[in-house]
Amino acid sequence: MTSKTMPSEYKSPFSDATAFAENEHARAIRDKFPVAPGHSLIISRRIVSRYDALNSEEKRSMWDLVDEVLDRLKAETGATDFNIGINMGPAAGQTVWHVHIHVIPRNAGDVEDPRGGVRGVIAEKQKY
Repeated sequence: MTSKTMPSEYKSPFSDATAFAENEHARAIRDKFPVAPGHSLIISRRIVSRYDALNSEEKRSMWDLVDEVLDRLKAETGATDFNIGINMGPAAGQTVWHVHIHVIPRNAGDVEDPRGGVRGVIAEKQKY
Protein backbone atom coordinates (compact mmCIF):
# COMPACT_ATOMS: atom_id res chain seq x y z
CA MET A 1 0.00 0.00 0.00
CA THR A 2 1.49 3.35 -0.96
CA SER A 3 -1.24 5.74 0.13
CA LYS A 4 -0.40 8.04 3.05
CA THR A 5 -4.04 8.12 4.16
CA MET A 6 -5.88 4.85 4.43
CA PRO A 7 -9.15 4.16 2.64
CA SER A 8 -12.10 4.18 5.02
CA GLU A 9 -12.59 0.42 4.58
CA TYR A 10 -9.10 -0.43 5.90
CA LYS A 11 -9.37 -2.46 9.11
CA SER A 12 -6.33 -1.84 11.25
CA PRO A 13 -5.08 -4.93 13.08
CA PHE A 14 -4.64 -2.62 16.08
CA SER A 15 -8.31 -1.59 16.25
CA ASP A 16 -9.30 -4.15 18.88
CA ALA A 17 -6.07 -4.08 20.88
CA THR A 18 -6.27 -3.02 24.50
CA ALA A 19 -4.26 0.10 25.29
CA PHE A 20 -2.18 0.23 28.47
CA ALA A 21 -1.42 3.94 28.02
CA GLU A 22 -2.90 6.63 25.84
CA ASN A 23 -3.22 10.32 25.13
CA GLU A 24 -5.21 12.50 22.76
CA HIS A 25 -3.60 11.28 19.52
CA ALA A 26 -1.93 7.97 20.34
CA ARG A 27 -2.29 4.67 22.17
CA ALA A 28 0.26 2.18 23.52
CA ILE A 29 -0.33 -1.55 23.11
CA ARG A 30 1.75 -4.69 23.49
CA ASP A 31 3.06 -6.21 20.28
CA LYS A 32 1.23 -9.45 19.40
CA PHE A 33 4.52 -10.93 18.16
CA PRO A 34 7.09 -9.48 20.60
CA VAL A 35 10.79 -9.81 19.91
CA ALA A 36 11.49 -9.21 23.60
CA PRO A 37 9.41 -9.16 26.81
CA GLY A 38 7.55 -5.84 27.01
CA HIS A 39 7.84 -5.06 23.27
CA SER A 40 5.27 -2.31 22.80
CA LEU A 41 3.80 -0.29 19.97
CA ILE A 42 2.78 3.35 19.97
CA ILE A 43 -0.01 3.70 17.43
CA SER A 44 -1.68 6.80 16.09
CA ARG A 45 -5.39 7.15 16.78
CA ARG A 46 -5.91 8.34 13.22
CA ILE A 47 -5.33 5.48 10.83
CA VAL A 48 -2.68 6.50 8.31
CA SER A 49 -0.05 4.26 6.81
CA ARG A 50 3.03 6.45 7.19
CA TYR A 51 4.67 8.58 9.84
CA ASP A 52 5.08 11.45 7.37
CA ALA A 53 1.28 11.59 6.97
CA LEU A 54 0.84 12.62 10.62
CA ASN A 55 0.53 16.26 11.58
CA SER A 56 2.96 17.79 14.07
CA GLU A 57 0.56 17.46 17.01
CA GLU A 58 0.03 13.76 16.31
CA LYS A 59 3.79 13.20 16.04
CA ARG A 60 4.41 15.04 19.30
CA SER A 61 1.72 12.96 21.04
CA MET A 62 3.28 9.73 19.79
CA TRP A 63 6.75 10.72 21.07
CA ASP A 64 5.27 11.84 24.40
CA LEU A 65 3.79 8.38 24.72
CA VAL A 66 7.14 6.78 23.78
CA ASP A 67 8.65 8.56 26.80
CA GLU A 68 5.85 7.35 29.07
CA VAL A 69 6.18 3.78 27.81
CA LEU A 70 9.96 3.85 28.31
CA ASP A 71 9.43 4.75 31.96
CA ARG A 72 6.86 1.98 32.40
CA LEU A 73 9.01 -0.63 30.69
CA LYS A 74 12.06 0.30 32.77
CA ALA A 75 9.98 -0.33 35.90
CA GLU A 76 8.26 -3.48 34.55
CA THR A 77 11.16 -5.23 32.87
CA GLY A 78 14.22 -3.74 34.51
CA ALA A 79 15.61 -2.95 31.07
CA THR A 80 17.81 0.11 30.72
CA ASP A 81 18.47 -0.22 26.98
CA PHE A 82 15.99 -0.02 24.11
CA ASN A 83 15.54 -0.09 20.36
CA ILE A 84 12.98 2.42 19.12
CA GLY A 85 11.97 2.48 15.49
CA ILE A 86 9.45 2.90 12.70
CA ASN A 87 9.10 0.86 9.51
CA MET A 88 7.89 3.33 6.88
CA GLY A 89 7.02 1.84 3.50
CA PRO A 90 7.36 -1.61 1.92
CA ALA A 91 11.10 -1.28 1.17
CA ALA A 92 11.64 -0.53 4.87
CA GLY A 93 9.80 -3.70 5.89
CA GLN A 94 6.42 -2.18 6.74
CA THR A 95 3.69 -4.84 6.67
CA VAL A 96 0.96 -3.18 8.76
CA TRP A 97 -0.58 -0.07 7.17
CA HIS A 98 -1.25 1.82 10.38
CA VAL A 99 1.72 3.91 11.54
CA HIS A 100 3.33 2.70 14.75
CA ILE A 101 6.55 3.10 16.70
CA HIS A 102 8.22 0.00 18.16
CA VAL A 103 9.63 0.29 21.69
CA ILE A 104 11.72 -2.79 22.38
CA PRO A 105 13.42 -3.39 25.75
CA ARG A 106 16.92 -4.86 25.45
CA ASN A 107 19.05 -6.64 28.01
CA ALA A 108 22.68 -7.68 28.09
CA GLY A 109 23.03 -11.10 26.53
CA ASP A 110 19.68 -11.19 24.69
CA VAL A 111 21.64 -11.43 21.41
CA GLU A 112 25.23 -12.53 20.90
CA ASP A 113 26.47 -9.20 19.52
CA PRO A 114 24.07 -6.24 19.60
CA ARG A 115 26.52 -3.76 18.08
CA GLY A 116 25.02 -1.96 15.11
CA GLY A 117 21.48 -2.12 16.56
CA VAL A 118 18.92 -1.00 14.00
CA ARG A 119 21.56 -1.18 11.28
CA GLY A 120 20.79 -4.92 11.40
CA VAL A 121 17.80 -4.37 9.13
CA ILE A 122 20.42 -4.78 6.39
CA ALA A 123 22.45 -7.61 7.90
CA GLU A 124 25.65 -7.10 5.91
CA LYS A 125 25.71 -3.41 6.94
CA GLN A 126 25.26 -4.00 10.69
CA LYS A 127 28.95 -4.41 11.45
CA TYR A 128 31.30 -1.69 10.24
